[in-house]
Amino acid sequence: MSPSIRPADDIKRALLISLLGSVLSLSLKTAAFVVSNSTAALSDAAESVVHLFAVLFVVYGYYLSIKPADDDHHYGHERIEFLSVGAEGAIIIVAGLSILYHAFMSIITGIEIINISTGIFLLASAAIINLLLGTYILKMGRKHNNMIAVSNGKHTLTDVWTSGGVVIALVLIHLTGWLFIDVLVSLMVAGYIMYEAYKLLRFSVKGLMDTRNLSVDNSLTRVLEQELPAKAKGWHHLRHRTSGNTTWIEFHLVFEDDINLKHAHDEATTLERKLIDALNTDAVITIHLEPDEAHDEAHSILEGANKKKSLDEFV
Repeated sequence: MSPSIRPADDIKRALLISLLGSVLSLSLKTAAFVVSNSTAALSDAAESVVHLFAVLFVVYGYYLSIKPADDDHHYGHERIEFLSVGAEGAIIIVAGLSILYHAFMSIITGIEIINISTGIFLLASAAIINLLLGTYILKMGRKHNNMIAVSNGKHTLTDVWTSGGVVIALVLIHLTGWLFIDVLVSLMVAGYIMYEAYKLLRFSVKGLMDTRNLSVDNSLTRVLEQELPAKAKGWHHLRHRTSGNTTWIEFHLVFEDDINLKHAHDEATTLERKLIDALNTDAVITIHLEPDEAHDEAHSILEGANKKKSLDEFV
């Protein structure tokens, strides 16, 4: 099996296992709520319902992201990553609001919990499954630098904290008889998962808005400042954005006036390879070659084109 195929197979396997694990976890948590009537258990089950739908969307998003470029999508489909992660974050927010609603309804209607021991066993089993599952998915995502898998792994691990918190709550209720702990833990669970959702949404928005990746920018700038070709006079108008496993880069490279086109092209290609090697992603690089003496004059031709703005305003 070729190295280019293996990462995709790893991520596919991890996400499909995540889907099966989500179904099993939801079944255990639903059973825990049915037997115990605990609001905290219900909040945990509600989060798992949302998680299952999120995983379904994530699996679809991943399969779409690995499709190659086509006539309608010249830059490929990897930007679906940001939409997928954002949708997962939004769905988690909905789960948090649902938990808050049920917690406040319990305060109004009263709290009654039964069969605590059985509920604890079922929720603890779900937590163990999600711990193993989330750790595995997160490891695969980080290994192959795939944010879809990373976000899904983190979301799965939030299930461990929520289930663990509910288990602790039920144990304390069993020992003390303090039923208010059930509602208190529900509120804490809601706050925690909504904070995790905020971080996913922030990643999604920053990606969709092409926010500059400082790590990528520093790697590119280091090469451009230290390893320019001998006849290169400088560079400017560097732009880049990362979608999935691909970073798209473009900049202007200024050469001495007496260099011939072939030599300049060869030098630029060597520099391009150095830039790709400096990154942890695949890269598509477009370099605009310019002669030193005439590049300001060449830019002036484009100034104000169409939008009545200078080129610098777009960079």
